[in-house]
Amino acid sequence: MKKRALISVSDKTGVVEFAKGLEEKGFEILSTGGTIRLLKESGVQAVPVEEVTNFPEMLDGRVKTLHPMIHGGLLGKRTNEDHRAQMEEHHIAPIDLVAVNLYPFKETVQKSGVSHEEIIENIDIGGPSMLRSAAKNFADVFVVADPSDYPSVLAALETEEDSYAFRQQLAAKVFRHTAHYDAMIAAYFQTQTEEVFPETYTVTYEKVQDLRYGENPHQQAAFYKAPVQHAATLATANQLHGKELSYNNIQDTNAALEILRDYSEPAAVAVKHMNPCGIGIGETLAEAFGRTYEADPVSIFGGIVACNRPVDRQTAEQLSSIFLEIVVAPSFEADALALLTEKKNIRLLELDVSTQQGDQKRMTTVDGGVLIQDLDVKEVTAEDLEVVTEKQPTEAEIADLLFAWKAVKHVKSNAIVLAKDAQTIGVGAGQMNRIGAAEIAIKQAGDKAKGAVLASDAFFPMPDTVEAAAKAGVTAIIQPGGSKRDQDSIDVCNHYGIAMVTTAVRHFKH
Repeated sequence: MKKRALISVSDKTGVVEFAKGLEEKGFEILSTGGTIRLLKESGVQAVPVEEVTNFPEMLDGRVKTLHPMIHGGLLGKRTNEDHRAQMEEHHIAPIDLVAVNLYPFKETVQKSGVSHEEIIENIDIGGPSMLRSAAKNFADVFVVADPSDYPSVLAALETEEDSYAFRQQLAAKVFRHTAHYDAMIAAYFQTQTEEVFPETYTVTYEKVQDLRYGENPHQQAAFYKAPVQHAATLATANQLHGKELSYNNIQDTNAALEILRDYSEPAAVAVKHMNPCGIGIGETLAEAFGRTYEADPVSIFGGIVACNRPVDRQTAEQLSSIFLEIVVAPSFEADALALLTEKKNIRLLELDVSTQQGDQKRMTTVDGGVLIQDLDVKEVTAEDLEVVTEKQPTEAEIADLLFAWKAVKHVKSNAIVLAKDAQTIGVGAGQMNRIGAAEIAIKQAGDKAKGAVLASDAFFPMPDTVEAAAKAGVTAIIQPGGSKRDQDSIDVCNHYGIAMVTTAVRHFKH
């Protein structure tokens, strides 16, 4: 019996050459819709599916391959005598190869101004059904969802090396493909119904690249991206210069971008090991980066810098004077780019960091499961602050307190940040007790701590941090409040003449 292949594709890449290759190997080609028109125009002797089903395409093409003559030909096991007998009784001929790819749901969702109705019409039903039927019966049926696999399938047919392992590999790819497709549809409907945490949570990602290694050379790693990008992310950045990003580069750069989004003024952020080592804002980007560098000129070495304004020549001269792994910015002026690309090892990324992240969730894997939560995007303004001390903060102190509050949100807990004049001057990160974080930040600030403000990501269970801040010369403190012992810290502030404000917002970051 002549072998048969069913070809029905949305992505027509390489399909004519593939069909001709199958014809040369004795296959009869079955097809539908736009695919059969293209194949016939290209000289392929394709047979319409309705000649097999004896039933017309109907309901605007919604129903054409959902028929026993098609799925019986896909699902019938060739080694099963009962299956063969039933197929013969109902005149169902085997289908030996299926090449199908699906309606462009992802591309439709991403279109500007697309209607809900158009999105719904781009949910493929027959395609996934055929792929799944063929993949289930992979021992007897070649199943191809990816045009890049056409040459390897033709090669296997040419050499007659259609091994079980190869067919199973194709089937595994198909089940990943249909699961990915369904996950995107599920995500779309989840946004439509505004369900935040449904009974099951399905996510899917697309590989961007294999990485040389993970956090350490003995760990394998790869970078994946969400299939639908609602905002500018590292996955959409345009790399202008330098070698590929590493696992740690990606982690640190993402942390820098998250911090940068909290600042609307010209700002620069320097990150090491996912903690900010310097944040500065100014009238110009050059002024902002100058403050960022001065915040910690030691730790910035080998760090990541993110900017929210185009990099000009003046800023580039500052950036090029030190060793940096990555600089990311909305753009680079021509003379700035020319200067920075003189450094072979620096990576330069172009990304519009002004766009917001949108309604996204933070996912953290644990053994056997995953934790999911909203991103920490809670904003605190001057109107939200409650002054709890006898001394009122000045306008300049309030500006620095709010600046420090944005910064401390992005520092690993326990976290303390000292700031002065639109610049971080001391960062204490990831300590097991709050006084330890404060001591690190105060030591780093040195004499600059005099007249500075202090931000704490959570309340003070003991007044020891406030005592240390007072001795260092800190004049104002911002913290969430809410401890049973708040009054102890307030009393210390009143004793030393320090202003304290509370936010009623906590910013733990583990």
